[in-house]
Amino acid sequence: MPTNSVPTTLVLVPTYNEAENIASIVDRLRCSVPDVHILVVDDSSPDGTGALADGLAARDPSVHVLHRTEKTGLGAAYLDGFGWGLSRGYTQLVQIDADGSHLPEQLTRLLAAADTADVVIGSRWVPDGAIENWPWHRRALSRGGSFYSRLLLRLPQRDATGGYRVYSAQALERMDLSSVDSLGYCFQIEMLLHAVRADLRVVEVPITFVERVRGASKMSPRIAVEAMARVTLWGVMGMGISRTGAREAAAAARQN
Repeated sequence: MPTNSVPTTLVLVPTYNEAENIASIVDRLRCSVPDVHILVVDDSSPDGTGALADGLAARDPSVHVLHRTEKTGLGAAYLDGFGWGLSRGYTQLVQIDADGSHLPEQLTRLLAAADTADVVIGSRWVPDGAIENWPWHRRALSRGGSFYSRLLLRLPQRDATGGYRVYSAQALERMDLSSVDSLGYCFQIEMLLHAVRADLRVVEVPITFVERVRGASKMSPRIAVEAMARVTLWGVMGMGISRTGAREAAAAARQN
């Protein structure tokens, strides 16, 4: 069980071949938000990331490691991490990338917003949000994916694909995680869809997203195309927000 004061926060760091980054991201989290606990969710990385994480955990009781036996996607890793954290009584669960693209130094602003919200999204596409070191085609792909998802599913949030997030435990329990079946890039969109459909208060906080310096990105055009195909299917099947619900969600988002 967590030992820090309530509300207790668990930061989930999914990894696959992040040996070059894992020590740095854990150290930056510990420096920026020293009261949180960290769970590294490793998908049996062949480069030894899991063993490095075990070493970090052995030296720091606030660091934990969940070893998964195979690589089945980012969504599956987060869902396992959510289950681990919820079963141990954490009241806030944070998603953050292991590669440093989500700045740990900005987590305090997300946690501050979480005091009055069910879900907080670190957003690249709201005023004061930014991206560093991305070529134009990566920007277009990300922004286009968010716009397309918002259009078909009537989501009011500007950054539907952003992965830097804070969920309250109560929010996750209301979102029916057992029905979430997206494992890759589309996971973030589906989680947002579940949150809005559950009438949760979702706020966006501007962040600066920084392209990774070390290691290889797991993102590819094929993955993005597959995600948009799934969003299209959801839209055609009428799984998005109703027009009335969309108006209410948009009004709530403007109030934030």
